[in-house]
Amino acid sequence: MARYLGIAGIQMEVVRGKENIEGVIKRLQTAAALFPWVDIVIFSELCVCGMNSELAQPIPNGMTNQLCNWAQKEGKWLIPGSMYEKDGNHIYNTSLVISPDGEITAKYRKVFPWRPFEESEAGNALCVFDIPEKGRFGLCICYDQWFPEVIRTLGWMGAEAIFCPTATTTSDRPLELVLAQANAIANQLYFFSINGIGAGGVGRSIFVDPEGRILQTAGEREIIMTEVVDLDMVSRVREYGTLGVCQLWKELRDYKEKFPVYQENMRNGEIFKSLGVLKLHRKILNHYLL
Repeated sequence: MARYLGIAGIQMEVVRGKENIEGVIKRLQTAAALFPWVDIVIFSELCVCGMNSELAQPIPNGMTNQLCNWAQKEGKWLIPGSMYEKDGNHIYNTSLVISPDGEITAKYRKVFPWRPFEESEAGNALCVFDIPEKGRFGLCICYDQWFPEVIRTLGWMGAEAIFCPTATTTSDRPLELVLAQANAIANQLYFFSINGIGAGGVGRSIFVDPEGRILQTAGEREIIMTEVVDLDMVSRVREYGTLGVCQLWKELRDYKEKFPVYQENMRNGEIFKSLGVLKLHRKILNHYLL
């Protein structure tokens, strides 16, 4: 039996500084009405909380309860982008996976906050989750995709597709489109990057298949991107090679030596000796808070 997965990526306008939960629920209702065959719906980074860390709350909360109720009512999986999560004195940029039973089945805290802007704490664990009879999936958030170690580890953990909510408002969005393809190619998996618009980004969401082919891209307006993907394609590409040529995971498995960067303290790398301290760009931060 083929492992088809129906996906809806919602590129929506995010209003800065306020909860966008009403807008999220409205678009979820639209997606359910127009595309009843969809299995999972994904939103962009920080869309629910309007990019505002002052709206951080412990999870679960009133917003997540509404999202769980929708998922249970419609019988669909849901990744509502991400939201600021308050845990004691710390604030995290957190993405959730909600099951068709209305339960939070996975929670991922962004490992690499974008330091020119984000002051949130870094998470310390990567995240994969299973959809029964479909496959295994990975989560990352925006800037995480710039670190090949994150995507490689998710693939190593068994992810056949990665969902990446983003909130890129800057001129590097074209580079992230390249990274989406590169991450898909290097790890032979699907890569789905959902960006916001308005305060939530410049749009240009992208879906990429395990051989790096772009399935579709969005422009810079609101849109519901839909796709039915065959997860058996991942198995085929990994077994027979990308384009029938490159059997990446098999060769990596059979490599007999060790990569020093992963066997030693990474901070001992020669490259780091020439770098200064990581700085938070206050002028950029103040601009984004306007």
